[in-house]
Amino acid sequence: PDSVIVMVTNPLDLMTYHMQKITGFEHNRVVGQAGILDSARMTHFISEAVGCSNEDVQAMVLGGHGDTMVPLPRYTTVNGIPVTQLLSESEVNAICERTASGGGEIVKLLEKGSAFYAPGSAAAIMAEAILGDRKRVLPCSTYLNGEYGMEDIYIGVPVVLGKDGVERIIELELESHELDSLQGSGSFYKEQLASILGY
Repeated sequence: PDSVIVMVTNPLDLMTYHMQKITGFEHNRVVGQAGILDSARMTHFISEAVGCSNEDVQAMVLGGHGDTMVPLPRYTTVNGIPVTQLLSESEVNAICERTASGGGEIVKLLEKGSAFYAPGSAAAIMAEAILGDRKRVLPCSTYLNGEYGMEDIYIGVPVVLGKDGVERIIELELESHELDSLQGSGSFYKEQLASILGY
């Protein structure tokens, strides 16, 4: 009961919810790796487009780990410079679309199986944050109870991750279209929870 479960099994947000239900662990002790992986993919695509190191890019992707993910260019920077000042709107939009389909792109290149290096790396980042009580701010699939206008769902949002798992949920100030997209992602997964898992 004092451990923290890091979920990597797809469909990620649904499985994270299901794991919390079957274990009875506190919500903050069951967390999914989605946002870190999706943000890493966006980081890579931005570094390619800008021509800079991945280390200088901080990307933010929220929402479900799938087609309904919500890349946030407004919260994405290159060494503190908003990406929207470095790339055109069409370039940013193309990166956001590519980020959402990044997992499928990897699977297509592999020709069989699915992506495994990047998910493993994302899970390791989370494990280090938890085991070392690092208090890292990371986008993870976590349980919402009113945050972002959603309840009783696991979905990707920024959290502080430490020895107790999710120690804090950070509520970003989202523009209406960003919040609509995030809540739309949440609604999709709520429907999936009901139809697939019966919750």
